[in-house]
Amino acid sequence: MGRVDGKICLITGGASGLGRADAVRLAEEGAKVVVTDINVEGGEETVQLAGNDAIFIKHDAANEADWQSVIAKTVDHFGKLNVLVNNAGIVLVETVESTTTEQWRFAQSIMSDGVFFGCKYGIGAMKDNGERCSIINVSSTAAFLGYPVFFAYAAAKGAVRSMTKSVAMHCQMEGYTIRCNSIHPGGIDTPMVASASAQQGPPPAPSANTPPGPGLGEPIDVANTVLFLSSDESKFINGAEILIDNGTIIQP
Repeated sequence: MGRVDGKICLITGGASGLGRADAVRLAEEGAKVVVTDINVEGGEETVQLAGNDAIFIKHDAANEADWQSVIAKTVDHFGKLNVLVNNAGIVLVETVESTTTEQWRFAQSIMSDGVFFGCKYGIGAMKDNGERCSIINVSSTAAFLGYPVFFAYAAAKGAVRSMTKSVAMHCQMEGYTIRCNSIHPGGIDTPMVASASAQQGPPPAPSANTPPGPGLGEPIDVANTVLFLSSDESKFINGAEILIDNGTIIQP
């Protein structure tokens, strides 16, 4: 028996990187997965890798109407929604001085507005299904640290961190069986991190599963945390911020 048998899980930004790892790991443990992304080819490839009746829906996480449609299609296809992983994101390598207004608004539209829409419409689909549900918002260690060259990204991830706590307490006070937690990966070996690193210089080497040494983490490190928070094993964890960074933000 899988750890998330019978759960319907929607993952944004699932065409590659962390979203793909999440989808595959959840499907391995029995979930029916809905993968969304603007990248159709990558999203469909993720669905093939995940199997277990996973489906792909093209989705712009910054678009409110897309969110309404994706949630409706998920419930229509699978009958319910149990888990939402707000994972879609981008990184712009710009400081506060070099970030343009257009870049700022674009970053916030995906990672701040997108998480707002996801939580709003996800709660609407989850609150009456009578089952334990979980919203997992993907933030970053950038929400804790001063990264001058990731200004818009860090601002959006800080908003995700704060929104998560408000959502968690709202659901608790309303009596909904919905938990909401944020996860905060550090450097993980994904295409997004590789792209950002290419603009700054060579990234550290992947850790190759040999902590406590330095280096990049692997997508599976995040996916295993998402699996735990998706499962009822984490039923007493709510409003938490979980670092997945091998101690990065506490290094002396």
